[in-house]
Amino acid sequence: MTEIQFEKYHGAGNDFILLDNRDEKIQLTQPQISMLCDRHFGIGADGLILIERSPSADFEMVYYNSDGRIASFCGNGGRCAVIFASKIGLTGERIKFQAYDGMHEAIIINESTVKVSMNPVHGFEVDSNGDYLLNTGSPHLVQFVMSTSETDVYMEGVRIRYSERFKDEGINVNFVSGRDDGIKMRTYERGVEDETLSCGTGTVAAAIVISVERNKTGLQYYTIQAPGGELKVYFNRTSEKEFQDVWLEGPVSFVFAGTMKI
Repeated sequence: MTEIQFEKYHGAGNDFILLDNRDEKIQLTQPQISMLCDRHFGIGADGLILIERSPSADFEMVYYNSDGRIASFCGNGGRCAVIFASKIGLTGERIKFQAYDGMHEAIIINESTVKVSMNPVHGFEVDSNGDYLLNTGSPHLVQFVMSTSETDVYMEGVRIRYSERFKDEGINVNFVSGRDDGIKMRTYERGVEDETLSCGTGTVAAAIVISVERNKTGLQYYTIQAPGGELKVYFNRTSEKEFQDVWLEGPVSFVFAGTMKI
């Protein structure tokens, strides 16, 4: 039996287990990660993040979904990783970290707010239903709805995620409304296979799609409300399907720390 020390954080309700693995002694199996993320038998989280050493950055973020499978980039998880890495002394004035989808930069605005760079977005697809498909570090489908509060996110998310086109690789499904009371979204996440309280890469996808729908170009800024909190997205739309200098900003909160035997 192995005892691990962990800290738990959340970014706008999207919660993560953070582990310091600079000595590379933590070797977890898929079932073990899934158990740690289980909200009944484990710590409980949407994902697990290992902080490891990187030869070319302040640290490397290794991210797993709650099903225990290695995953692509997580915007909220990245922001939580920055605060945790800073706490253990791994960040400088200009923070750089390596992730599954490449190199990222981050700015700690204060101890509870982090801004992280996202990869440029090169293109999008509009399917036969009028939904948008794009990759913002993870694959996303964005669907506009009249009301996010009246949308059955779980049932509709399952229907789309396990449809013929997406059943093998999966996709994150975002439901977005943009009424006078602001832009709101809810997300069904693959790997978690349920609704999460927010999604960083999904928020970026929603902001980009809103820019397309509004036919706006140049520097842009959007505030989007998820059930777990508010996130901000900045980018420069340089052409019809090119989005550069993409940044995600939002809150990070420490939840608790502890040890667990596995």
